[in-house]
Amino acid sequence: MDTQRNAIFENLLREYGYTHRGLAKDVNRVSGRIFGRPGAANDRDVRRWAAGKVRWPTARYLLPLVEIFDRPPQAMGFVPRGALSRLPVPPPRAAEWEEDDVRRRTFVVGSTATAVAVVLGLDETPVSGRLTFTDIGRINSAIGRLDAHFNAIGGGPLLTAATACITRLRDAVDGCTYGPGVEKALHSSISDLYSSAGWAAHDDGQGDLARLHHAAALQSTILADDKRGQARAWSNLALQARTEGRHREALQINRAALDSRQARQDPRIAALLHSRLAIGHARARDYRAAARSVLAAEAAHDRFDTAEPAPPWLKFLDAAEIAGLSAIAHRAMGCLPEAEVATAQALQLLAPNMRRNRAYYGVQLAELRLAQGDLAHARTAAAVVDTSALSSRHISDRLATIHRTLATA
Repeated sequence: MDTQRNAIFENLLREYGYTHRGLAKDVNRVSGRIFGRPGAANDRDVRRWAAGKVRWPTARYLLPLVEIFDRPPQAMGFVPRGALSRLPVPPPRAAEWEEDDVRRRTFVVGSTATAVAVVLGLDETPVSGRLTFTDIGRINSAIGRLDAHFNAIGGGPLLTAATACITRLRDAVDGCTYGPGVEKALHSSISDLYSSAGWAAHDDGQGDLARLHHAAALQSTILADDKRGQARAWSNLALQARTEGRHREALQINRAALDSRQARQDPRIAALLHSRLAIGHARARDYRAAARSVLAAEAAHDRFDTAEPAPPWLKFLDAAEIAGLSAIAHRAMGCLPEAEVATAQALQLLAPNMRRNRAYYGVQLAELRLAQGDLAHARTAAAVVDTSALSSRHISDRLATIHRTLATA
């Protein structure tokens, strides 16, 4: 029977800078962590996957491939064959929820940069020798884990870890040798880390530091010639300007980001920018423009390609987040009932692992009910907000204000 080459898988190898032997080595390493013993893949196995001779690798290799490339098997070009080709479940000893619980306890109990960096693998970046695309892939995987834990626990303990990792990557810039492609990819990774650090600083109530990190993210992504990264950096700078009360500046930055080719081509970026633009228009009292931007964000969300995995930094942007951002815009327009409905919808749609956002929108729901004089339901909403596993000064301060207000009402 004729076989068809797996062009998608071959493109992934090129994108990540993998040789056949290099990928086999990483598959065996990850397989050892998942299954308790190293795999036995070699370059011949990788060639067979690329040639389409093996349409669905065995679990011992498929699960590591899913982790390395951060996408389901079909998105790597593999073709399932009946019930036996379902994605297998990892052994219980390596189940994702167990790892998350261990990491979460480490973050909550230990706040040092070293402890957090070790848990996320942020301390493994070489600072001397030859740097390759394989190293960049590992760096980006660690940054993706960092962003995932921000969504789970907030920014407090992640800020120190992110800034320590930025220092390590900047040391790698000066201490390693690499080609021009790796150089740009390294600056793109540094930009992503600066953006993550900026969000962590914002969540920790350190606005001045957040502004510096977001500005540095833009500088690094310009060096990387990374247009999508620039759209992200501009979006974060617009949010920072809005947080500081500079609403017209925020609008100008947001409009500039929306005019980029990336925003026109990527509906996820467009949805985020339109959502934040809606809030900016509302704060500037241009309510018609705010309403148009809310609709534009929802229309962009409807164009999401669910088969295409989102970049790690945009995984938070789903139907729940679109509803939540819409609620913030309606609140700024003074439409409190509509904002309350949208916030409740966001809470209903949120995934279980989005603990930080659940607490954020739980606080927002209590605030909206309090603003409408509904004290009983405001108490109910505030009572169920769980911040025990979070480290977010931004959220905890708002929740404390609600409790003080209710205590004197």
